[in-house]
Amino acid sequence: MSRSLLDQGSQTTPPWGRFAIVGAIFVALLYAAFQLYLIGQTLFGVMVLAIAVGFAIVFGSTRFYAHRFIFPGLSAILVFILFPVLYTIYLGFTNFSSFNLLTFERAVSVLQRAKVVDKESETPFAVVKDGDLYRVYLPDLGLLSDPVSFAEPASADLTPVESEPSGLIERKEAVALRAGLQMIDLVKPDGAILRNSGLRTFADVRDEYERVSDDTLLRTSDDILLTADHSIGFFVDPDGNRVAPGWRVNIGLQNYERIANSEGIRAPMLSIFIWTVVFAVASAALTFALGLLLAVILQWPHLRGKAIYRILLILPYAVPSFISILVFKGIFNQNFGEINLILDALFGIRPEWFTDGTLARTVILIVNVWLGYPYMMLLAMGFLQGVPEDHKKAAALEGASSVRVFFTITLPQIIPPFLPLLIATFAFNFNNLVLILLLTRGGPDIPGTVIPAGETDILGSFVYRISFMDSGQQFGLAGAITFLIFVLVGMIAYFNFVAMRRAAQKRAA
Repeated sequence: MSRSLLDQGSQTTPPWGRFAIVGAIFVALLYAAFQLYLIGQTLFGVMVLAIAVGFAIVFGSTRFYAHRFIFPGLSAILVFILFPVLYTIYLGFTNFSSFNLLTFERAVSVLQRAKVVDKESETPFAVVKDGDLYRVYLPDLGLLSDPVSFAEPASADLTPVESEPSGLIERKEAVALRAGLQMIDLVKPDGAILRNSGLRTFADVRDEYERVSDDTLLRTSDDILLTADHSIGFFVDPDGNRVAPGWRVNIGLQNYERIANSEGIRAPMLSIFIWTVVFAVASAALTFALGLLLAVILQWPHLRGKAIYRILLILPYAVPSFISILVFKGIFNQNFGEINLILDALFGIRPEWFTDGTLARTVILIVNVWLGYPYMMLLAMGFLQGVPEDHKKAAALEGASSVRVFFTITLPQIIPPFLPLLIATFAFNFNNLVLILLLTRGGPDIPGTVIPAGETDILGSFVYRISFMDSGQQFGLAGAITFLIFVLVGMIAYFNFVAMRRAAQKRAA
C-alpha cells in the first residue's frame, strides 16, 4: 500500500531536476554541433546533433526513459562504428588526397599567398635603430629608408647615403623584428618596390597568382590564366596542367572506375585478397594444430615436469606481441640475424627472408603461429579436461590405438566449443595489420603496380599504406577499396552464417 502511494507520488511530481540537467546537456551538445558546423566539419556536426536529439528524447520523456540504459551503447555504435563506416564510404566518392585536402576558398587563399622572389634583385640589409622607430639600410645599394615603426603595414622611401649609418643593431635583434620587416615596402628612387625575402635579404617579391574572378587566377610569371575545374578539384592552365594545391570535390564513381580499369590496381588487389584469406586460414589452422598438440602432450600422465613446461610454453603469450615481432625481425635479419648465421655455418646458405615474397610470407606465418599457439594451447587444455575418460578407456578396450581414439572421440568433442574461437581467430588475423607493418611493412613490393602494394600486404595494411604511407595519401581511393573490402567481407560473413545455420539444422534433424 505504501509502495503504491510512493509510485503514484513519483508519477505526479514533475522531475524538474532531471529536466534541468537534460536541458543543460542538450544545449551544450547543440552548441558543440553548431561550432563544428562553423569550422566546416558538417558531418561531425550532424552526428553530434543526432546524439543531442536522441539524448533529449530518451532522457527528457517518460515514454522512452526506459531506453536510457542502452542509449550510451547506441551512441558508441554511432560514433565508433556507423559514422566511420559511412564516412569512409563517402570518401570513396571524393578526390580526397594530400593534393586535395582543402576547401575551394582555402585553396585559392593558399595560391594567393604564394610569392615569387627575383633572385637577381636580392640584396642584404641591416636595421638601424632611430629612437622608437627603425630604418632599413641596404649596404650594397647605399640606400637608407625613412623611419618606420614595424607595427603595421607601411611603405618607406629609400634615399642614397654616402656612408654606413650609425645605430646598426645586431643580426639576432634584426631577426627578432622579422614580423615587422615583412609588413613594409621599401620604395627605391626609381619606383621599384623591395620586400623582405628572407632573414638576410630584401628583394623584388611579387604575388605568384592574382585573382581575376571567382574561378580565374592570373599567373604573373607568364601572364597565363588558370581556370578552376570543379570536376577534378584543381586550377588548370590552357594545356590542362593542374596547379596544386587543389580542393576536395565529389567525383562520383571515378575511384571505382580506376580500380576496375587499372591493371596496376586490380592485379595487386586480387593477389593481396588471396594472400589475406590464406594468411588468416593458415594462421588459425596452424595455431590450433600446434596449441592442441602441445596441450595433448601436457595431458600425458607419464610426462614429468609439467609445470615447468606449461610456464615455458605460455611465455610467448606473456610477452607483448610488438616486442616479440621486433625480436623475430632481428633474428631473421638477412645480414646479421641468428637464423642466417646458423644456416650459413651449417649449409652455406643465406635465405633472403625479407626480399623474397614466398620467404617473407613464411616468416610472417612462423611469427604469427609463435604469437598465437599459447592461446589455443590454454583453451585446448581446458576443453580436454571435459572429455570423459570412460569413452577413451572403452575405445582402448576395443583395441583402438591412441591416434584413433584422439580423432574419433577426443577431437569431435572439443571441436564444437573451439569453432567460435577459430572463427574469431580468423577474423582477427584477417585484419592483423600490426604484425605486417612491424615485421615487413608489406614488402617486398609487387613490381608493376601504380599504388603501394607488397607481397606480404593483407587488405588492412594495403589500405593503410595507400592512405598514410604513400606520398599522395590517396584517401579517396583507399575509401573506395575499403568499401569493396567491406562488401566482400560482408558477403563472406553472410555465407558463413548460412552454412553454419544449415549445419546446425542438419545436426538437429
